[in-house]
Amino acid sequence: MYDHIGIRVGDLGASVKFYVAALAPLGYVLCSKDASGAGFGRKGEPALWLHLHKGPGASGAHIAFRAPDHAAIEKFHSEGLKAGGRDNGAPGPRKDYGPTYYAAFLIDPDGNNVEAVHT
Repeated sequence: MYDHIGIRVGDLGASVKFYVAALAPLGYVLCSKDASGAGFGRKGEPALWLHLHKGPGASGAHIAFRAPDHAAIEKFHSEGLKAGGRDNGAPGPRKDYGPTYYAAFLIDPDGNNVEAVHT
């Protein structure tokens, strides 16, 4: 539905480490990086942009990534935790969201709620 999303990050290195680990199981890679930001997406198609922002950041965004299957969601969660994310909902069904909704949630280094979902 969206073309791209940009979020502010306070520590570009920590955020890149987190997103590289958490998004790899979903098929997304680091497409671009310089001193001011980084772009993630399918190879050659960045759609999530991290912008280095010094000072008070705007955190609290929610980003949901489509996953190919339940195994990818479980790996997203475990790899994201290893890379500095915080648990915000272990992998599992979310019947209150829909009968086939399966998801996991992490808080990234800047306080954003990051979800992987398969329906």
